[in-house]
Amino acid sequence: MAWTTPLTAVSNATLTAAQWNASVRDNLLETAPAKATAAGRIFVSTGANALAERVIDSTVTSSSSTTTSTSYGSLVAGAGPVVTATTGTRALVFASATVSNGTLGQKSWIAPAVSGASTIAAADTDSMEFQVYGSNAEFRGSAAILYKTLTGGSNTFTLQYRVSGGTATFFDRAITVIAL
Repeated sequence: MAWTTPLTAVSNATLTAAQWNASVRDNLLETAPAKATAAGRIFVSTGANALAERVIDSTVTSSSSTTTSTSYGSLVAGAGPVVTATTGTRALVFASATVSNGTLGQKSWIAPAVSGASTIAAADTDSMEFQVYGSNAEFRGSAAILYKTLTGGSNTFTLQYRVSGGTATFFDRAITVIAL
């Protein structure tokens, strides 16, 4: 349904039910609150005078797991955390973790990979880098990454991990996706 042309008020004129419904009720049904299907959603513009409802979703994995890989991939205990969301061409992704590395001076990274409608490999340009100065000292951090070239549709965001050397342990890992 599209906005209807509003009526012009005329003194002492009576509106019919059809005029009222077409001019007032139907236009109110085109507002974002009227379009909302559930609590906790946001609306984004998808073009001129067009809105889409989007979900904000998050997943947390508390268990710890390790990697010695110098290329991005899953941890020893498996993939994740993972969020699948319907996006437009953009999404704002927040990634966080607590990390330690058993080898002094070595670096560790977390970065999202995107699959589904889009294919984007985890990369240092979209990552958070950790370097802890102290054997097995822990550091907690988070990063925000704005993806601006997604293919609209169902996209899956998976945190991946790598190190420059040593063995990194990651825990309390989280990913939040704001689909735009």
